[in-house]
Amino acid sequence: MRRSRTPWAALALLGLLAAAGCAQDPADQTSPAERLAAAKTALDETTGVRIDLATENLPDGVEGLLGAEGVGTHDPAFEGSIRVVTSGITADVEVVAVGDVVHAKLPFTTGFVQVDPADYNAPDPATLMATEGGLSSLLTAATDLRAGEQVRDGKAVLSTFTGTLPGQAVASVIPSASSEAEYDARFRIDDADRLVRVTMTGPFYPDPAAARVTYTVDFTQYGTERQIQAP
Repeated sequence: MRRSRTPWAALALLGLLAAAGCAQDPADQTSPAERLAAAKTALDETTGVRIDLATENLPDGVEGLLGAEGVGTHDPAFEGSIRVVTSGITADVEVVAVGDVVHAKLPFTTGFVQVDPADYNAPDPATLMATEGGLSSLLTAATDLRAGEQVRDGKAVLSTFTGTLPGQAVASVIPSASSEAEYDARFRIDDADRLVRVTMTGPFYPDPAAARVTYTVDFTQYGTERQIQAP
């Protein structure tokens, strides 16, 4: 008895249709530079966003920035905390930055005082949201851009792009970075053209601790509205 091949043919046809549905029309694809430029616009236009910046570790003997987390707005302002290594001690410091003034609640104190973040090799956190020289500027400063794999983050599908960042752009965000070096960069952007993560690797601290360091910055809660005031 001859078996019908119809079911197999139907499955094959469904597979072809599915593949066609997943394939993108090359005419509809935007370039990596265009995607990153759109992501810069999205970050520049949001009312506020949660920023989580971190590195897993610093080279031995280095005093510098381990992380920062909080909400940034375009006032410019930032409210959250930073983690630094200073004098061999890791310290978590509450910060409120408004305009050009950074207020911090230092360890073993109960009130806020004005500080200069450069003393801790840290940026003024309010400037992270600057449309020129802030985190969004990394998106348009990157060169040698290449589209990478797509990754899933829960229900979201993120596009990955790799490139090279000039030291001057990186140093405007993390002051200890060498302005003369180049940094490997990886960006993740969602389907709404919002930057979700940027990873930067390179010589963030000078000799003798010239080991390459990786900083990762995550962006969540786009559209946050918060009135941040000096303490």
